[in-house]
Amino acid sequence: MSTIDRRRLLRGTAGLAVTATLASQATALPASGAGPAWRIPGTLGEPRPLDGRPFPAYDYSRASRLPREMTGYWTKSFDVAGTTRSAKVYISPETPIRSYYTVIAVPDDVETGDFLRRAGWAGIADQREEGLFVLEPGPGGWGAATEEAAHVEAAMAFFQNNRYFSIFGLHYLVGYGTGAAALEAWAVAHPLRVISQVYVDSPGLSADHLNSYAGREFGGETEGAYTPVEFPEGFDLIRYDETVLPTWYIRPDRHRIGASLSYWMRANDTENRTRQERTLGAVYRQRHGSRRWMTSYAGPISQVAVQQRPMSTHHIVEFLTRYTRYENFFAYGNQLFERADYAKMGVQVRTMMVEGSLREYLVYVPRAARRLWRDRAPVVFVWPGNSQTAKVFFDAAQWWRVADREGCILVVVGEQYSATSVSVSHRDSHAFYRQLRRLVTDEFGADPTRFYSTGQSAGSAVTQNFAIAYPEYFAAVASTSFTTAPDAAGTVGIDGVQVPASGRPIPNYQIYGYGDLGFLAGDLWDGTQNALDSWAGYHLRAHGLTLADVDTVTGRRHGRHDRFQTWTWHDDDTAIPVLKLSRNLYRSHNTMPEESPLLWDFLKHYSSEADHDGDVVRYYSRSAFRRPRDKKRL
Repeated sequence: MSTIDRRRLLRGTAGLAVTATLASQATALPASGAGPAWRIPGTLGEPRPLDGRPFPAYDYSRASRLPREMTGYWTKSFDVAGTTRSAKVYISPETPIRSYYTVIAVPDDVETGDFLRRAGWAGIADQREEGLFVLEPGPGGWGAATEEAAHVEAAMAFFQNNRYFSIFGLHYLVGYGTGAAALEAWAVAHPLRVISQVYVDSPGLSADHLNSYAGREFGGETEGAYTPVEFPEGFDLIRYDETVLPTWYIRPDRHRIGASLSYWMRANDTENRTRQERTLGAVYRQRHGSRRWMTSYAGPISQVAVQQRPMSTHHIVEFLTRYTRYENFFAYGNQLFERADYAKMGVQVRTMMVEGSLREYLVYVPRAARRLWRDRAPVVFVWPGNSQTAKVFFDAAQWWRVADREGCILVVVGEQYSATSVSVSHRDSHAFYRQLRRLVTDEFGADPTRFYSTGQSAGSAVTQNFAIAYPEYFAAVASTSFTTAPDAAGTVGIDGVQVPASGRPIPNYQIYGYGDLGFLAGDLWDGTQNALDSWAGYHLRAHGLTLADVDTVTGRRHGRHDRFQTWTWHDDDTAIPVLKLSRNLYRSHNTMPEESPLLWDFLKHYSSEADHDGDVVRYYSRSAFRRPRDKKRL
């Protein structure tokens, strides 16, 4: 390839002459809502090797961020059938633990660092506080997709699980030239791990290659200690070519792209007719009546587009980051939805010293809070699951959608370093909550009688332990995929300290998956005693109820695909619901955004305050306090 041809390729595929455009247009802000304006950085310099490098030390000065020593430009080598291949990693200065990454297959005949700098990828990563993982061609350039499969698999295996940096768990893909086909082939084989994808100057994949994956089906197998999901007789399994995945082709090879285009149109269940858009080109939108599992919550938001003109990196990023998704191994819980724009929404990313450590937390006060509640908005304290930063869970659980509709304030509690310097878990939760409670009460227009707690997995354990030991903290609790109960000594563990169970009632709702943790297997009537039974037994006794007081033993079925089976217990004197349990029949352990509205619809009806003797008095409002006169004492 001549120098002129290489320059033309760079201009066409990544928009080298876009500096002014990017500087003048509203590129999405980084997850923190802060950071430098987009720029083309100076040279990235020589990449430092990760081969044989010690794992980074803990960096407690950086709440929920990767250790400072890991930021910058890196290279990693792989031995593939006796041939040494390489990949590059770029970690921006403020990249969080478990950040979003864009995986890029660079074109032939470019120097990777120069390409990342001049095409704008490094500057955008800096501005967005995210990372890049870069696949490179071999000495003779990119081979055919099938020839590159072993290299791409080896590189992606390292990328997805290493001790130098950690990732969100699902990825944005961008492939250039012949490298686009190699990356697209990985997406076809691993569609649950891809959020959205863009391919530039792509030759596409062959129909034979695509068909070898299309009919494969996702079963009920789960990972690790999770329970396998058993589907009812006659259940239609999801095929690989039914995995919704937003896709954009820019200047594809018109003579060879047909099979790939048809495959992704089928996967995204698109209309056959196109709509012409200035940026995306010819757009095939997901059908309004689509029944795809992956958009059961968000609706038909996906699309496939083909643009014959060159487009800037800015436009590529804008397309990719409209989307996020969650759950990277169990198809029936995997969901595509729109990604939160922190800057546009006004999400505050803050830090606070807690027991001598810098901790991160997010506060979201939606515009609806003042409109609906003036200075008395309800507050939901959100505890992410183990290894999930506040930013991961903010996107994954979609509580912000609930907040926008209902006007509740969200406080998402950040975790602290745990097993490694690139992972997090809960720590000092009691002290953190008490500090956050004071801050929210003093600084925001909040109603202290309507403080609620929720969480997933380890975050559910925090919520449920508070419900047992300190029920006065919240008007009600509702969480997912982890139950707790007092031990033989009548205590629960909070931050390594055994605290006596109060024995006092609090409205409580738990959602778990059919394929969840082993100690949640089954239901309350299967004859097997586990943590689920212990949780229900404690809270039923606290409310003066028994298992037999349930509304229906078979449970009420509801939700898309009738996936939820729900049991409810009501207070004997007032008929107010006080305990609720739902099993999501078609998910494993990870939560789904469809569950957050269910949790809120339970929480929103309760308030609590202390009487003259200091005892907690609880109230129930059928209208969720929209009509003050319907408040009833529980």
